Amino acid sequence: MGKIQDYVVKNNIKPKECGYHTWRDVKSKAGKPGGKIRVLVPPNSTTAMVEYTCPECGHSAYSEQPWKRPFSINCEKCKLKITVPKMKDAAKKEAKADNAK
Repeated sequence: MGKIQDYVVKNNIKPKECGYHTWRDVKSKAGKPGGKIRVLVPPNSTTAMVEYTCPECGHSAYSEQPWKRPFSINCEKCKLKITVPKMKDAAKKEAKADNAK
């Protein structure tokens, strides 16, 4: 993963200036960590720059697509849908799973 970082450095973009920016771990269907996703929506833009590593097949790729919530992208290789949930929703889901154990 590097295209987004190169863009951030080249254009001297600070996180607070972005429309949206996240860099998260992604779990596989089995619930095991193994992938990553980074999403950046530059200032005054409606296009999301996305870099990801698929948690299922390990494929890494860069893509650009229109920004909308909830955000998701399909792996180019295995077609797995990789979603970026809201942090609040993800925290609730994780807490619920921990309580169920």
